[in-house]
Amino acid sequence: MTKLLQEAFRRASELPETDQDTLARWLLEELESEREWDRAFAESQDVLGQLADEALKARAKGQTRPMDIDCL
Repeated sequence: MTKLLQEAFRRASELPETDQDTLARWLLEELESEREWDRAFAESQDVLGQLADEALKARAKGQTRPMDIDCL
């Protein structure tokens, strides 16, 4: 555990129990959310690669045009 995380936990331990529980729930939810994003991103690599290949082929065939930010 890093020193910064140790300090955060030390300070959190000084909070009232209800605040500690709220913080703990939030942290656990954030950690789970990060795991879910990591899993979803890892599973989408093949699809992202296919989309990139399609975009490059379309560009090579002249089927694309520069993006006009004003038209978004």
